[in-house]
Amino acid sequence: MVTDLGSCGKASKAVPFYNCAGEENWVDSRTIYVGHREPPPGTEAYIPQRFPDNRIVSSKYTFWNFIPKNLFEQFRRIANFYFLIIFLVQLIIDTPTSPVTSGLPLLFVITVTAIKQGYEDWLRHKADNAMNQCPVHFIQHGKLVRKQSRKLRVGDIVMVKEDETFPCDLIFLSSSRGDGTCFVTTASLDGESSHKTHYAVQDTKAFHSEQEIDALHATIECEQPQPDLYKFVGRINVYHDRNEPTARPLGSENLLLRGATLKNTEKIFGVAIYTGMETKMALNYQSKSQKRSAVEKSMNVFLIVYLCILISKALINTVLKYVWQSEPFRDEPWYNQKTEPERKRNQFLQAFTDFLAFMVLFNYIIPVSMYVTVEMQKFLGSYFLTWDEEMFDEDTGEGPLVNTSDLNEELGQIEYVFTDKTGTLTENNMEFVECCIEGHVYIPHVICNGQILHDCTGIDMIDSSPGGSGKEREELFFRALCLCHTVQVKDDDSVDGLKKSQLSRRSRIYISSSPDEVALVEGIQRLGYTYLCLKDNYMEILNRENNREKFELLEVLSFDSVRRRMSVIVKSSTGDIFLFCKGADSSIFPRVKEGKIDQIRSRVERNAVEGLRTLCVAYKKLTAEEYSNAQKMLQNAKLALQDREKKLAEVYEKIERDFILLGATAVEDRLQEKAADTIEALQKAGIKVWVLTGDKMETAAATCYACKLFRRNTQILELTTKKIEEQSLHDVLFDLSKTVLRHSGSLTRDSLSGLSTDMQDYGLIIDGAALSLIMKPRQDGSSGNYRELFLEICRNCSAVLCCRMAPLQKAQIVKLIKLSKEHPITLAIGDGANDVSMILEAHVGIGIIGKEGRQAARNSDYAIPKFKHLKKMLLVHGHFYYVRISELVQYFFYKNVCFIFPQFLYQFFCGFSQQPLYDTAYLTLYNISFTSLPILLYSLMEQHVSADTLKREPSLYRDVAKNALLRWRAFIYWTFLGVFDAVVFFFGAYFLFDNTILTSNGQMFGNWTFGTLVFTVLVFTVTLKLALDTHYWTWINHFMIWGSLLFYIVFSLLWGGIIWPFLNYQRMYYVFMQMLSSGPAWLGIILLITVSLLPDVLKKVLCRQLWPTATERIQSFSCISSILIQNNCVLLGEPSCCKRCSMSENASRHCRDHISEFTPLACLKSPRYRSNDCSNSPARRSHSRSKKTMFTHWRGIDYSVLPSVFGYSNKHCRSSAGYRYSGSGLETSV
Repeated sequence: MVTDLGSCGKASKAVPFYNCAGEENWVDSRTIYVGHREPPPGTEAYIPQRFPDNRIVSSKYTFWNFIPKNLFEQFRRIANFYFLIIFLVQLIIDTPTSPVTSGLPLLFVITVTAIKQGYEDWLRHKADNAMNQCPVHFIQHGKLVRKQSRKLRVGDIVMVKEDETFPCDLIFLSSSRGDGTCFVTTASLDGESSHKTHYAVQDTKAFHSEQEIDALHATIECEQPQPDLYKFVGRINVYHDRNEPTARPLGSENLLLRGATLKNTEKIFGVAIYTGMETKMALNYQSKSQKRSAVEKSMNVFLIVYLCILISKALINTVLKYVWQSEPFRDEPWYNQKTEPERKRNQFLQAFTDFLAFMVLFNYIIPVSMYVTVEMQKFLGSYFLTWDEEMFDEDTGEGPLVNTSDLNEELGQIEYVFTDKTGTLTENNMEFVECCIEGHVYIPHVICNGQILHDCTGIDMIDSSPGGSGKEREELFFRALCLCHTVQVKDDDSVDGLKKSQLSRRSRIYISSSPDEVALVEGIQRLGYTYLCLKDNYMEILNRENNREKFELLEVLSFDSVRRRMSVIVKSSTGDIFLFCKGADSSIFPRVKEGKIDQIRSRVERNAVEGLRTLCVAYKKLTAEEYSNAQKMLQNAKLALQDREKKLAEVYEKIERDFILLGATAVEDRLQEKAADTIEALQKAGIKVWVLTGDKMETAAATCYACKLFRRNTQILELTTKKIEEQSLHDVLFDLSKTVLRHSGSLTRDSLSGLSTDMQDYGLIIDGAALSLIMKPRQDGSSGNYRELFLEICRNCSAVLCCRMAPLQKAQIVKLIKLSKEHPITLAIGDGANDVSMILEAHVGIGIIGKEGRQAARNSDYAIPKFKHLKKMLLVHGHFYYVRISELVQYFFYKNVCFIFPQFLYQFFCGFSQQPLYDTAYLTLYNISFTSLPILLYSLMEQHVSADTLKREPSLYRDVAKNALLRWRAFIYWTFLGVFDAVVFFFGAYFLFDNTILTSNGQMFGNWTFGTLVFTVLVFTVTLKLALDTHYWTWINHFMIWGSLLFYIVFSLLWGGIIWPFLNYQRMYYVFMQMLSSGPAWLGIILLITVSLLPDVLKKVLCRQLWPTATERIQSFSCISSILIQNNCVLLGEPSCCKRCSMSENASRHCRDHISEFTPLACLKSPRYRSNDCSNSPARRSHSRSKKTMFTHWRGIDYSVLPSVFGYSNKHCRSSAGYRYSGSGLETSV
């Protein structure tokens, strides 16, 4: 390839590079001079290089740009910008309130946010400095020199020692190991603790000293930096004197990434090709797209509504002001006549100024502090998730992680869960089960009296032994599995995170990035063939006769997710050349020309139905000429910088054909603990669960049955390639649509189970090829019809399984559902790199901290150790998060309506003169101090029902689904409640004290006393409203709620009781004390608070009695149960028992055994509940009329429980027969 390099060392010609999503990106190539040595004269022109240094910068700000950049970002938020405009208006024009009233809250919000962001950025600066200043050894003039990491340049040759981290992206030149390999762990990049093998360049691996490396003349051509950790395309040209350079291909196996750690290798030498922010690790720093929760969207809509209300108020008051002033004596009263400039002033400008003044007066209806409170609630609330001990996994030593706290409440709104299978629903802990060779089945254990003897080496033959040719195929099969892999052998115990397995022959540890490969190699070892090592490009195995066999490894045709197979070309000691291939049945069977295909296919299908992971093994023998041709094609494809992957795929397709089928393997991947219980609970909560996997249909379907996604009565509908081959896609879709929609009119769901009750349950299975056809645009240029039909089918299925899915297709499925007309909230959960695309696409992405690395966990919004923890995360934490923040948002709007509406009403009584009702200090501190902390604490600690109840009753999740607590109906109720309370505050104070002498000296209240009285009632009402809404009381709640009220009283006493020298005038002096000295004022405050709170209390009582939700029924049940248990404990005379039973959950759990309904008192009045078996003496009447008694049993004692609130006495009677009630609690007339 001809490149024209510019002065900065970058080629101007663009070449295509294909990323993992199959999209084409055009990138430049670059030329790097190893050791900054010019190539020999006459070979090529030397062009100076200019690449970035090795500094890593993850920080957002610098010392100089922090203030302007941070302010710019903060004022991009609509609320902050709005309050800035209001503050500027107050400064420019004469407004009724001081600029301090808007400026101080805004300054507080901006300062708190800036400090938080500045501290976070300082931590990033600190981490960057530690990384950039760490020492690095590099070669200069044949000697080792030590300098800081940030001073490294592209082209420098670096030496890295064992257990050190690579300082930049390096091309691996040589190693202390004789075979030119090194072992690397990439735990900090993708979380994989297994050792990966990397290979030095063939022409430089013999250079072991600094002098030899320094004398190297070479140039490297490679692609420009891109973030894919697993792909690299380049070539190295090594110059030998003046001869033509030797070109060698470079791939990801030659690239050592920054952040990876060298293991089990004394030292390596490498040349820096990407440094600083161009390293692959740094390119993966880029932030994910910002996700916004449904609550945040609702908040913004509500803010717009309140902004419209604010503008309406200002317009109404402006118009009414000029109507009021239309009469001269009102426009210019004798005590406030206009000056000559005021009379000549432009009328339109004056009206606009008045409009702005009213806007400033009423602007507090927009709660500026709500954003800060919401951010603090989300940030602090996320710690409750990470502190949850029940979600800590002792096996891995991991707990849940919160990568973003912006989506906490979204966890309570999930409607669809998209989950991966392997490693998410299953353990990804593979165990070799059996292999089938030429139709004969082999099990790698000796079975004796039904017991599997793991420590015995042997083969249990289910079928008869093969014949002569079969024996040869059997040995070829075992050799194929011993040779066709990328497993490394470790002979000692010092392997990170792995336990040494005790095998029957020799203790060995096999290391691989794929658990399947380790399981296969260990399983074949139990069948008599042991893989020993790879040394000097020779693979050694030990056969059944304990004879060593050596095979030269000629080529490796690596596995990829498109081909779904891998191959090796090896040469035996006798000179025979074999190509061994293993892969998925769908990729092997079409390339087979002979073998017992039918027998092996039937065994593969049987194992797949049982949920086992299957692989097929095939081989072919190559002649020397065939191998020579294959080698040339592979070499040419590997050297290509342009379309290398495409060319390699074409070469692989030509080589991997005309196989002889040897057999198949079956590996078991066990279901994760409580995976079935979790899926069942999610379905009861009304959440639809979809499984998206790359596995074959039969294996995935078996797993779905095991985890209760599909049930015995579920009718499976298939939308697969096989079906489409028999019928057209159009016909298949319409047939399925007719099937599922036949009973859609009578579709009902059980309110508790979430499963279909009076109709057939349907489960849909679709594969990747069928999905591609559905998503593909039709000939008329649209794909909408097929998509809509597909979505309609999916909506009417209880579960969906998508198999044979590529990573990009997983994201397409999530996006398809996310953008459907219902716009449901989606959650994607997975554990591997192939799940990242769907995790980023979903509204909420959750990564499993599993064995496939931490890429999923790093790219997710939340990470959990096991799939079972998803149950508590959604049903408990998500439920709590949503309820808490919904109450916070509605309460903020409510208390600000209560705050400002009296100010609006006051203008009708002051001639629309823009006179404020409240003092400046009250205006400023209302949202900052007086009412902020109680709601913040409420939004962190409130539990309207207990956590155990939420886990036990998943259906409660439905009460808050679809943003139920922030719908328009709830918003309007809170708004009208605020308006009602404001009217009570204002007119209650107005009519109670109109023309009334209130003080002991006969003086009347002035306007500031009136405003203070209204403000006092306001603060107490909104705080007590929150207290009435609180279900979960702790000492912190008491401290915050009553402490806030006490703080308001103390502040008012100090503010009005002391002459403050920094104030020019003090209009509130002695006002608060004068108000408190009046008896009628005290009576009025108490009366107005009671009247304000009464409607909300009555509404709740009526709704609970007439239209209770499931949550309210649970609350009533827990409360009544708690009373009954406490009464029993009191009768027993056990105070400690009373304390224990005061917890509503314990009471609820006890009474659950006796009472099966949510409303026990109602159900117990049924006449069918009779007790005729009590041998105790009947309870005496305490009144002449008949009464009802509740009989129950506790600790061997029978009790008759009479609610004391109705004047009944509680008694108990001992049962001599030791009688114990086993049914529901019984009630009988006395």
